[in-house]
Amino acid sequence: MASTESKKTTAAKPVKGKTLTPEEIYSGFQQLRNEQRNLVNKLTEVEMDLNEHKMVLETLKDLDGERKCFRLIGGVLCEKTVKDVIPTLTTNRDQLMAVAESLNEQVTKKGVEINEYKEKHNIGIRGVDDPPQSSTSEGEKATESTPMRIMVNPI
Repeated sequence: MASTESKKTTAAKPVKGKTLTPEEIYSGFQQLRNEQRNLVNKLTEVEMDLNEHKMVLETLKDLDGERKCFRLIGGVLCEKTVKDVIPTLTTNRDQLMAVAESLNEQVTKKGVEINEYKEKHNIGIRGVDDPPQSSTSEGEKATESTPMRIMVNPI
């Protein structure tokens, strides 16, 4: 968790006094998108684990506390009682909920960072942000005075 937050994108920030080439801008944008994709994948894993914990707790809540149950811990199947397992699963579920909330916030922040980067470097998404094509010669003159637009493929 902390390592994900502490990583800052170096490709996304220009060096003082140096303008970035379109390739550098594109690679910085791709890096931001990959980071967001990794966060979403991790969030999906955590949510799946959370749902499994909720399902198991729902199943165990109606059982007798002295009943035997088995729990897989690090690849080892351990025999426990229901009353011993429920508190541990409840704690794990609460921790997974906190992690999922944190990851969700990170995904949102990364989305804002990507949008700011797109606006700053005039990046468009093909098929979504395609500029209208003008067939007049005035349209060609207007594109010469406007800043360069970088088009990227959608995710």
